[in-house]
Amino acid sequence: METSYIVTFIGDDRPGLVEALSRVIESNRGNWLESRLSQLGGKFAGLVLVALPGENGNALEADLKALSSSGLSVRVTPATAPAAPRSGRAITLTVIGPDRLGIVREISRALAQREVNVVEMDSTVSSAPMSAELIFTARIDAEIPDHVDLDDLEDSLEEIANVMTLEIELERGHG
Repeated sequence: METSYIVTFIGDDRPGLVEALSRVIESNRGNWLESRLSQLGGKFAGLVLVALPGENGNALEADLKALSSSGLSVRVTPATAPAAPRSGRAITLTVIGPDRLGIVREISRALAQREVNVVEMDSTVSSAPMSAELIFTARIDAEIPDHVDLDDLEDSLEEIANVMTLEIELERGHG
């Protein structure tokens, strides 16, 4: 019986890190299914969904933890069965504006209050082209329940945008 695991890791960014992980996964007869890998603050971090024979889970974890001698911190978590599909509508938020404390908190609070589930979020802070001002940008893919008023969410996001001098665009997906 095949079992799925989520491997989370962080280590100093260097060539060969992904190869070392993939070698250990393959040596345990694991199949690399999905991943989100990124360089953050001089570190390399990631999430990898792996499927492998059920009896190989402990060996995979032990072999991956052995990589800690090379400065890699690894955690292996059994993945649960996929959640039942939720009924809802897909939305995408695009956020841009001057970087300041509280942007993610305010937006995530507005989403959570309306039971909106964040599916994926990517954000960066970078220097504006013509000035040294730091600009925050984010893309948030989410799912809003059918019973939630999308206009109410848009009003709340518009209020946050006005207070924090942001541009927040809400794109309605299909679903």
